[in-house]
Amino acid sequence: MKLLTFSRTGQQSRLGLMLEGQILDVSSAWNVVEHPLQGSPAPTSVLDVIRAGHSCMDALALLQNAARHRPECCVDADEVTFLPPIPQPPKNVICVGRNYKAHIVESNLARGRAAEDFPKAIELFTKPATTLVGHKQAVSRHAAHTAILDYEIELGVVIGKEGSNIDPADAMKYIFGYTIVNDITARDLQALHGQWFKGKSLDGTCPMGPVVVTKDELLDAGKLDLVLSVNGEVRQSSNTSDLLFDIPQIISQVSAGLTLQAGDIIATGTPSGVGFAMTPPISLESGDLISARIHGIGELLTTIAR
Repeated sequence: MKLLTFSRTGQQSRLGLMLEGQILDVSSAWNVVEHPLQGSPAPTSVLDVIRAGHSCMDALALLQNAARHRPECCVDADEVTFLPPIPQPPKNVICVGRNYKAHIVESNLARGRAAEDFPKAIELFTKPATTLVGHKQAVSRHAAHTAILDYEIELGVVIGKEGSNIDPADAMKYIFGYTIVNDITARDLQALHGQWFKGKSLDGTCPMGPVVVTKDELLDAGKLDLVLSVNGEVRQSSNTSDLLFDIPQIISQVSAGLTLQAGDIIATGTPSGVGFAMTPPISLESGDLISARIHGIGELLTTIAR
């Protein structure tokens, strides 16, 4: 199942299910289609669904199956504004740095380090909720604050239930689903401040979406193709099999002494091909169109504002 958050002109944000070219408006369908939870309040966000558990997911599955008979409950995907699937996660977006082996090598070489100087533990930083924007949204070039704006396609893991000190063998039980993250980064600010938070946290620099795909539809998230292009030119092309620390290891290390909550988002790192590591380095510029695609999830489009 593919869940999303969207809005239409003059309306508040709404929960949707992505169909073929259309979106099922859950609020419109909730009391029209027969299901066990009919008469109870409809979930209005992806976070509501995660917290409600299996009974809500079962109801949504019935709504999805009935959608073709209820065109009045659907809207064309081109007629909505996509919002981040989880606009206000419980925490900042938790991000893993330097986690694809080929990216670690290119980053080390760009910084004059030994090529295979791999981290011994995951490197972590966060991005605040003010960085989050949805599919097909524009991101400011932030020209007054940075001269070097870069892209980073990442697989985002959405946590499904609370837990801490999670064993790697149990980690997949804590996942609700997956999404696409573009960790747009001000490289000069990242270098200037030493600690990565500022360079990673300019407003709007975490495009996310277009959907959250439930984990039952992506049974092996360790073998997903990722491709990012800028203006049609492929810049990043890799597979999650190149992760240094895989998803169970990430969840285990992050949750050690730190409680993960339903709806938390973990961005798992970016592969090689980032702009700053190219010769010469390449920066995003006003007017650029970025396409971030992950197999089984979809395509996240972002424009850099003029």
